[in-house]
Amino acid sequence: MDNRTSAVLIAVFGIIAISSMCVAGYTLVQLNEMQDSPGSGQDIFDADAYYERVQDYAEQIREQTDIVPEVAIVLGSGLGSFIEGVDVHTTVPYSSLKGFPQSTVQGHNGNFILGTMAGKDVIVMQGRVHYYEGYSSAEVVLPLRVMHELGAKTIIITNAVGSLNYDYEPGTFMVVKDHISMVPSPLIGENIDELGQRFIPMNGAYDSLLMEKLKTIAIEHDITLNRGKFIQVTGPQYETPAEIELYRSWGCDTVGMSSAIEAIAAAHCSMKVCNINCITNYGAGMGGHTPSHEEVQEMSKKMASDLIIMLDELIPMI
Repeated sequence: MDNRTSAVLIAVFGIIAISSMCVAGYTLVQLNEMQDSPGSGQDIFDADAYYERVQDYAEQIREQTDIVPEVAIVLGSGLGSFIEGVDVHTTVPYSSLKGFPQSTVQGHNGNFILGTMAGKDVIVMQGRVHYYEGYSSAEVVLPLRVMHELGAKTIIITNAVGSLNYDYEPGTFMVVKDHISMVPSPLIGENIDELGQRFIPMNGAYDSLLMEKLKTIAIEHDITLNRGKFIQVTGPQYETPAEIELYRSWGCDTVGMSSAIEAIAAAHCSMKVCNINCITNYGAGMGGHTPSHEEVQEMSKKMASDLIIMLDELIPMI
């Protein structure tokens, strides 16, 4: 090897070494920036501050009504007309509560409705917020915790879902007996001791007695109500046919973008939970189907009247 070749090799190796150090240095800088940035895992959940917000929102609502709700109801996409079955006393827009999570999705009005239904005081979420809107799981379930703080001990959750079971047709209902959640738990972070224990069991999270009563009511009114397993995914994109195939292999009957983490938060608060899926469509690829939000909303509106019938008879039994 002559001197010229040696010099060239030394120069090449030198350049490689310097480049490697530069890359390593840049990577370290990026890691440090990530650690210091919001949402990187370094922002510690402040349970005390969060619970103070829950109490403050509850107090603001109490100032506007004498209603002390026994039952909380969460309305899914397109089910806003359900309010026609409620004797409304007070409407509290989410936007009137400073810093409160705001719904950005068409079909979710964004109001707390307080009134009576079937002789019981109720609070209804006319529209919810979702994880896919950019909220943390803790923010998604904050409205639920406010309703619990106001006095609700039972919650009826509704949501529009896709069917993964060919026997569960669009236009029918399913009461959830168990779920799988693909969304981070709302209980992550410091526990809110005022609401519940650090570690809670989830078997039996859905009240079996409410399920049985609902089934009896549905039969009496010739409303198709199945029972099955639900999976919550993040959204906002609808699932791929491959994902639908996977969830079907897991034994799931329906899929949606809400409600499971709400059920987790409700169980943490020791609330009785009933989750009613409004089946609006088949999953992507099932029979060549392609879902759309317009289809979901339209079918939900058609199902609202049957939902009113079922809850009008279920609520007095709670």
